[in-house]
This record gives sequence, structure tokens and C-alpha cells, in this order.
Amino acid sequence: MTSPHGGQSGARQPLVRPYAMTGGRTRPRYQLAIEALVTSTPQAYRSGTLLPEHARIVDLCREVKSVAEVSALVPMPLGVARILVADLAEAGLVAIHQPAAASDNGGAPDVTLLERVLSGLRKL
Repeated sequence: MTSPHGGQSGARQPLVRPYAMTGGRTRPRYQLAIEALVTSTPQAYRSGTLLPEHARIVDLCREVKSVAEVSALVPMPLGVARILVADLAEAGLVAIHQPAAASDNGGAPDVTLLERVLSGLRKL
């Protein structure tokens, strides 16, 4: 049997639409690069009840992960991961380390950085 996304439906998980996870939002409150690094803060472990998706991200980010890794490992669409990570950061439950802006090449992304991100994504 195949899932709505074309894959096999081995372990059944409840179908939660991305807009339900993000409260209908389609963009994070601030820009979040896919290569930005995310770590859980000590406050995350003292916080009360988290939504299941938020709890999964907090748990996953006990070790440093990029936003792209969070998206792949949770798994959820990248846009949804960006919104949820930004929400967690706003609540002080994760720390985000954005990459330095590329100022010496007119604002274009650094090719070396893009190659590292692509290599990391291929390893997933």
C-alpha cells in the first residue's frame, strides 16, 4: 500500500497537515537559513508541555543540527521546519546560529558553503 506521498505506508502515522502544525502560517517570523545551526537550550527541558512536533525538534537538537537536518530527520517539509524552529527560538527553547552574511561577493551565497550543505543533504 502506498501513502498519499507515493511512498510505502509501513509504520502508520497520523496525517497532520503542515498548515495545522504551523497555525496556518506559511512563513517564519524571521528568515532562517537552511544551514543555520540549531541547539536546544536548558530552558527547553524545564518548559511545560510542548506540542509533539516541537518536542521532537527540541529532543533532536540536543546535538547541533542544521535546519535542513531537522526537516529531514523529523521528517517534515522544510518550510514547516523553519516555522517551528523559529517559534521555538522565539520562546527561548532553541538557540539558532545563523551563518555569516556573504558581504565580499555582493550578497551571493558562498559556493563552498553551498557545496557543504549539498554534501550533507546527500548523506541523509
